[in-house]
Amino acid sequence: MLEIRKVTRKFGAKYGVRDAELTIEPGHTYALLGPNGSGKTTLMKMIAGLMMPTSGEILLDGVKIGPKTKAKIAYMPTESYFYNYMTIMDAGRYYRDFFRDFSMARYQEILQRMDLNPKDKIAKLSSGMNAKVRLALTLSRDAELLMFDEPLNGVDILTRTQVINEIIRFRAQGRSMIISTHLVEEMDEYIDRVVFMKHGEVALQGIRSELTQEKSLTELYLELYAPPAEPAAAVAVSAAAPAAVAEEVAGDA
Repeated sequence: MLEIRKVTRKFGAKYGVRDAELTIEPGHTYALLGPNGSGKTTLMKMIAGLMMPTSGEILLDGVKIGPKTKAKIAYMPTESYFYNYMTIMDAGRYYRDFFRDFSMARYQEILQRMDLNPKDKIAKLSSGMNAKVRLALTLSRDAELLMFDEPLNGVDILTRTQVINEIIRFRAQGRSMIISTHLVEEMDEYIDRVVFMKHGEVALQGIRSELTQEKSLTELYLELYAPPAEPAAAVAVSAAAPAAVAEEVAGDA
């Protein structure tokens, strides 16, 4: 179980995450939802141990996030992190050297399903193919918790389908997963827990089937993040203003 207790992360005077309270239960798939800048990536990097909270604490199975927990958490970041000389197979060997739970056999199986050539240089891959490599590396670990930061961002429809299919394949094994995204409809039917973040805070969380009894995830998303509608009277005044100005100018003439 992952416990996030009153976690705050500041960047100077600005809050990346503020007083986040969250429990990630084993065997569930969580969608971490919100627009860019809502705190999703900052929170995931703190869970992965790549960034320290300014205050609060994060515990995995009762152990504070640190060197001991990194072996239990697999994280797919949004950015590419490979050396220019690396081929797709080199990346697998790199992971194998760093993580004892990495399965080269599984990695090769995933590469084959996703139409990736192990001999290709990663530096020459498209953004979508690069994302598939990062996904394959993450899924090839036997970690307790798998995290994917915007795995569908910037990829075409075909690649998006392949990515989702691979996540579903390993979701069926009962692993805990956190998937951050702003593409709500794409992941709707594959998740069972939902966490909405807004301005660095957890704005809403719960079981997906309960939250969506009366409204869809998309409707909830729009309620939370859409800018407030301009009052009808203001809209009418705004629309009438050009005509009024034109009449005044005509009168002066």
